[in-house]
Amino acid sequence: MAPPTPPGASRGRLTPQEPDQDAPLLAASFQQPGNTPERLRRQIEFVIEADRLKNVLRQSPLLAADRKENDAEHSWHLALMTLVPAEYADEPIDVGKALALVAVHDLVEIYAGDTFIHDTVATADQDAREQRAAEKLFAILPAGQAERFRALWDEFEARVTPEARFAKAMDRLQPLLLNYGNRGSTWRTPGVTEDDVLARKSAIEDASADLWRYAQDLIRTGGTNGWVPRTGPGH
Repeated sequence: MAPPTPPGASRGRLTPQEPDQDAPLLAASFQQPGNTPERLRRQIEFVIEADRLKNVLRQSPLLAADRKENDAEHSWHLALMTLVPAEYADEPIDVGKALALVAVHDLVEIYAGDTFIHDTVATADQDAREQRAAEKLFAILPAGQAERFRALWDEFEARVTPEARFAKAMDRLQPLLLNYGNRGSTWRTPGVTEDDVLARKSAIEDASADLWRYAQDLIRTGGTNGWVPRTGPGH
């Protein structure tokens, strides 16, 4: 019997986890007290549904254990990274606002699944899948709050505010740290080169010149160490 194909073994679709978009809400089996106000009931249903994020696996490996991280772990780590290096943002940012963007940014993957950044097939319909997921997920919330959370998600995706640019930069830097610490890991996906990694991490430059220099140093060190193939003139 042939061994199973490891994640990242092809530049085509890498079989991301496929959530059941038609599954009933988790809250369907969670009996709330009968006197719960309607607004609070819907808010709790949303919070309960968010528990699904803990079951959405990413390609990035952990540094502290021999397994891949899940989306909830990624979001927590990203929130911490938004707090700690906030001083390196090129523009003043409202850290509280940036944290809100980070907390919301991957929730749609509850239904859309995680899309591996080097999966050229899955990224083609990523936006459509995530838009459908956003419509379903945020509608769980009561009116007003549903629009507010959807607006946060849209803001993160659009990257037109300093907070959104910094949050996105951290979203690119966090897995870079994990892959570097694991001697390349997903950088070893066939067909991926140092130039590919630099291009996909370039959003960091939109928010912080200092952190972009740091990121480039990590990627180029990875190339020097043979953790990702080098390309381009002189390589």
